[in-house]
Amino acid sequence: MHILVVGGGGREHALAWKLAGSPRVDRVICAPGNAGTEAEPGVVNADVGSDDLDGLVALARREAVELTVVGPEDPLVEGVVDRFDAAGLRCFGPTAAAARLEGSKGFAKDFMARHGIPTAAYDTFADAEAAADFAAGLGGSVAVKADGLAAGKGVVLADTTEEARAAITDILGGALGAAGERVVVEERLAGEEASFLCLVDGEHILPLASSQDHKPLGEGDTGPNTGGMGAYSPAPVVTGGVYHRIMEEIVRPVVAGMAAEGHPYTGVLYAGVMIGDGRPRVLEFNCRFGDPECQPLLMRLESDLLDLVEGGPSGDLSRLEAAWDPRAALCVVQVAEGYPGKYEKGHTIEGLEGVPEGDQLKVFHGGTQRQAGRMVTSGGRVLGITALGTDVADARRRALETADRITWPGVYYRRDIGFRALDRG
Repeated sequence: MHILVVGGGGREHALAWKLAGSPRVDRVICAPGNAGTEAEPGVVNADVGSDDLDGLVALARREAVELTVVGPEDPLVEGVVDRFDAAGLRCFGPTAAAARLEGSKGFAKDFMARHGIPTAAYDTFADAEAAADFAAGLGGSVAVKADGLAAGKGVVLADTTEEARAAITDILGGALGAAGERVVVEERLAGEEASFLCLVDGEHILPLASSQDHKPLGEGDTGPNTGGMGAYSPAPVVTGGVYHRIMEEIVRPVVAGMAAEGHPYTGVLYAGVMIGDGRPRVLEFNCRFGDPECQPLLMRLESDLLDLVEGGPSGDLSRLEAAWDPRAALCVVQVAEGYPGKYEKGHTIEGLEGVPEGDQLKVFHGGTQRQAGRMVTSGGRVLGITALGTDVADARRRALETADRITWPGVYYRRDIGFRALDRG
């Protein structure tokens, strides 16, 4: 069976690696992939961008691809699944109409309001003064979010009215381009964040293991937001009672609501939730595997990933279950100096040779490429070192031991990934 994985980051490397391990898969094609997928057994890269929807359809036809798995959000929001459906090709992911849950934060908030899904008080604005007045009415301690896709960097957590006004002015003033034509201002929720991912076939829901992402750049979850500096699974904050509430108060109403509005949801439904006093409330929805949550989740997954993702397009997840390694997995992301702002590319990466990779340790490539026989940096989030351990502390120790061996000029990574789990004992 030939599988196409769309994208070229760490998440896509993890997906290609796991799918290539299926006994039913003969070949995985990654478009465009990176230097890590290029070297992965059973995986080849194709020089087709994830935004080239016509090129992806042509590639799938040419290579007799039987199933396509889309990694990044942009092609999903732009309608890649619709294009594949129209061509009679199976593609794992939501349609453009369903992907609006991620593509427009304003749409997602309004959808939650219509269906009684717990979230923060909010409003959506195109006028900076009106948005600033609303923020002031909430006391200034607010989250300011670009309405559109901003690669995980479109959220500013303001502590004061002045900070909120500056963020609103910056976003609506064009700092994020078309993503910031409107801005959502919402109350700051207190508690601990978690990532709750499910596979959905339009009706049935298959929950995945819990996980927690670390978006801020700095230790202790400080500094500017990024696309993700690390993640781990499971997340102890998702207790049995919290799990039940997320399923019954959030996930099931979303799936039922999307179907009722004429846009049945298929693919990965990712709810980013804030948990306070045992009560989960939605921060945001994503319409795909998280990056870097995907890496530790797939490291723990014992089931055949192909069986699970095939259930989405076929509309039958009702008889499937996912088996998980009981151990913890943790991913440490190494980034280029200057990220999430401007950063240099082309630095030679040292120390990758001799890393003892296997089922319990894997270096997933995000922003890498080969130049004249050298492995060099080509993006902001360069590598994701992911390890299994007896617990979160052991997984982090093993990931950091490997990260400490890999270097290039200006390399940076957080050493405290998983600290909230460790604080819980």
